[in-house]
Amino acid sequence: MNYLDELNERQKEAVLHEGSPLLILAGAGSGKTKTLTYKAAHLVHTGKASPEQILLVTFTNKAAQEMRNRVVKVTGQYLPSVGTFHSMSCRILRTHGREIGIEPEFVIYDAGDQEDLVKAISREMELDPKRYKPKSLVTAISQTKQEMVDAGTYSNLARGQFQEIVARVYLEYQKRMAKYKALDFDDLLSKAVSLLQANNETLKYYQDKFRYVFVDEYQDTNTAQYTFTKLIAKANRGLVVVGDASQSIYKWRGADYRNILKLRQDYSDLKEIRLERNYRSTQTILDAAHGVISNNRSHPILALWTEQNDGEKISLIEAYTAGDEARKVNEEIQKLKSSGVNFQEIAILYRTNAQSRAIEEMFIRSGIPYVLVGGTKFYERKEIKDVLAYLRVMLNPEDGVSYGRSEKNGKRRLADLLLNREKYMDGQHTASEILEYVLTSTKYLTKFDEDLDEDVARIENVKELAAVAQEFEDLHSFLENVALVQAEYYAGEKTKDNREAITLMTLHAAKGLEFRAVFMVGLEEGLFPHARSMADNEEMEEERRLMYVGITRAKERLYLSFARQRTVWGTEGNQQRSRFIDEIDPKLIESLNSSATYLPHPPSDFVRTKNTGIRIDALSEDTLDDFLSGEISVEELLSR
Repeated sequence: MNYLDELNERQKEAVLHEGSPLLILAGAGSGKTKTLTYKAAHLVHTGKASPEQILLVTFTNKAAQEMRNRVVKVTGQYLPSVGTFHSMSCRILRTHGREIGIEPEFVIYDAGDQEDLVKAISREMELDPKRYKPKSLVTAISQTKQEMVDAGTYSNLARGQFQEIVARVYLEYQKRMAKYKALDFDDLLSKAVSLLQANNETLKYYQDKFRYVFVDEYQDTNTAQYTFTKLIAKANRGLVVVGDASQSIYKWRGADYRNILKLRQDYSDLKEIRLERNYRSTQTILDAAHGVISNNRSHPILALWTEQNDGEKISLIEAYTAGDEARKVNEEIQKLKSSGVNFQEIAILYRTNAQSRAIEEMFIRSGIPYVLVGGTKFYERKEIKDVLAYLRVMLNPEDGVSYGRSEKNGKRRLADLLLNREKYMDGQHTASEILEYVLTSTKYLTKFDEDLDEDVARIENVKELAAVAQEFEDLHSFLENVALVQAEYYAGEKTKDNREAITLMTLHAAKGLEFRAVFMVGLEEGLFPHARSMADNEEMEEERRLMYVGITRAKERLYLSFARQRTVWGTEGNQQRSRFIDEIDPKLIESLNSSATYLPHPPSDFVRTKNTGIRIDALSEDTLDDFLSGEISVEELLSR
């Protein structure tokens, strides 16, 4: 029983609880995985359940393996039914699927297979691929399946032209899937639920088999996962779920934090235990996170505390531009390195992938090793390479490699591009103007669907490239700069050891990780919180949960940064710092701004007057404040 000594009082209470369903509300860094696995281990160790009687489901294979290993470490016994929702559903369908017409040798279609099938169906239905993009149709079908709505029901509910098209494609898609003996990932869940609902004997088999049902990250469950769990746990009521609504950030994947609230309706005797002691962060960081998340009103808020000291204040970096922000972040990282913090203990977090560009270029110039998690380096992203190929064809139509890549994006697009090439290559047009012509003539951005998060990210990347182009007077200089950045990147890759590298990632990708020092960059209204959340309170609350997740990744040092000017979604303008910064108690924050900012080398972006082209590399804060607020003219600025 020594393992119980490793737990605090609340954790121990959760492990020892018996007699009713249990909800463990576990804050960030509170030891939720340890608590959940030790509870399973305790049941086995005390003989109250055999390993075969426990079902433990989570969202990733990595998390499942970690839980399995922890139980083995405590009990010496192996839990055979630990896995993801999809893997457990797949196992059920392989065994009992015939009861609803699914043969055990079914194949599983991934996202690429799904899109290929929808493309084929769309061609046969003669749908306009620009108006009804296959990716959009696949996404609509997927969201419908997650809500447990079958093709026939959806057809009756469809309203409006797009939904009616989705209904037609959905019906044919399911017919083909049945013919091919194939299931997609959403089918694994929805079909498993349908099986359990349709066959009482099979349902009873699994209810008898699993006396205890444990669910990790319950705030991330969708309708199908919620129903799956409820069905199996209903008979024995040995349900144990761990979750934190404040960390629910996957609404776009179908996650619904309200499933936590539904538990109180499902089980009148539900026991709730809160894990609020944090083992990761300083109290200052926890108080900052609470200051932000307490502005949400739709879900329970945990008040995290720690036995650690208050720690360092949160550092606020105020920059003039995205390039200035990157330089200041770089300076602070150098200070951290000098103080003994290793690069691999540092993370840069941002709201959108397009924001990595300025940071990447700064790190390349400074020789700082970095690794991108869940993304591709900026100039290696497909959409960036496509647009650069168009630009190189504009500069040199004899470039066979760029011409070939451009042809693959559509011969008609390429022909339209070349139609007015000579007009734009007369030496009178800037790099920015030529890039704008490229995007207009090829209609390249129409390839993407603004309703799909993946496509929105690609559009944002192209607009970030457009922002870079604005820094160069001609196309030669712009493409030369890109080539040099790429060359330095490749040179650095050959000597880089990723074990000693800074981590760059989006806030969504950071969930579940922790770092000694965290930089959250681009904290500006319209960027974070994202512009799409501004008019919707539910969306805003999700953005705030994302901020909460970002803050709680930091163990010792947290840096928040914003720029006064930035090109966002292709438009340059003055920026307002994020409301999330203002939701933190000012006593917890210290500003790192000095009286002047000096740029030690030609920057990648700077303030430039339109008429004279004069570059302003270093000015006092007061002067720039006056200029940006409109209190002084350009002429007065130059005279200073």
